[in-house]
Amino acid sequence: MTMLRDATGAAHEQVDAAFGAHHLAAPAAYRAFLLAHARALPVAEAAMAALPFAATLPPRTPLLAADLADLGAALPAPLPFAPGEDAASRWGVLYVVEGSRLGGALLARQVPAGTPCRYLGAVHAPGQWRAVRAALDEAAAGQDADWTGRMIAGALATFALYAAAARDD
Repeated sequence: MTMLRDATGAAHEQVDAAFGAHHLAAPAAYRAFLLAHARALPVAEAAMAALPFAATLPPRTPLLAADLADLGAALPAPLPFAPGEDAASRWGVLYVVEGSRLGGALLARQVPAGTPCRYLGAVHAPGQWRAVRAALDEAAAGQDADWTGRMIAGALATFALYAAAARDD
């Protein structure tokens, strides 16, 4: 887990900076923020869905779609995303997608009361982030450098997907 955080820190900071420019208290900026996420999240969740562990995690795409519908928008076409078809790459995707729930909880505080906020409010259940971290560590345990490299590449591809979605908004 630490290895992933260290290897992807710069990419994570770029995505945070890109999305941090949105003032979520402003309705138009919040809608643009959700639309950008909607160009990335559905394909990222689909990529990680092949991992059996992913079935233990509630998807957020339906929540994002519901928030957008309440704001008068539909899910946009997703961006192309090809992180790799192997388990290592998919674990990297899962790391980014599930880690984004932590940031979502902080961002949800900026959304005005009465504004649809199911997506950002979809935090981990008690102990769930700990379980995600343990599953990531278990998956990587005993793997060679090639496997670890593919996991990092999957995470970096996911951060790049979100960065592209932020630029496209």
